Amino acid sequence: MGKRRFTEDSYRREPWFQSLCEALVSCKTKEDMAHFLRDIGTLSELQAWSERLEVAKQLVQGLSYRDIAAKTGASTTTVTRVAKFIENGEGGYRKFLRAHRHHRMGAKPILQSTESIPVPSPVQQPEPLAERPVSPLQKMLEKHKS
Repeated sequence: MGKRRFTEDSYRREPWFQSLCEALVSCKTKEDMAHFLRDIGTLSELQAWSERLEVAKQLVQGLSYRDIAAKTGASTTTVTRVAKFIENGEGGYRKFLRAHRHHRMGAKPILQSTESIPVPSPVQQPEPLAERPVSPLQKMLEKHKS
């Protein structure tokens, strides 16, 4: 039998995925969860998940994609992907962060961004370019692209 592959249509019905969800829910404390996550994930996976959550927090706070990429070290592709999941995903980010589907509308996250993000030195930086508003045509094209 080949490697098991999850698909968007079937992953929730997969017994392995259901077992993972049950295991996550069974963790009673943050320490239990940290131990479990470390046992099942590599450090790279844990870093990627943590980075995505930080990106989501900053998106909900209304920071620009470029600023988020600079502050977190995440690629703009990752920032865009997280934004798409906030907008059109299953609602996990929105529920955890108490965000609206249109995440730039001033939602109040449950957790604040970490303070451990390095702050650049006070060297004169060029003013970041303002993000251009998305046109209705761009929205329609994005919707049909996914």
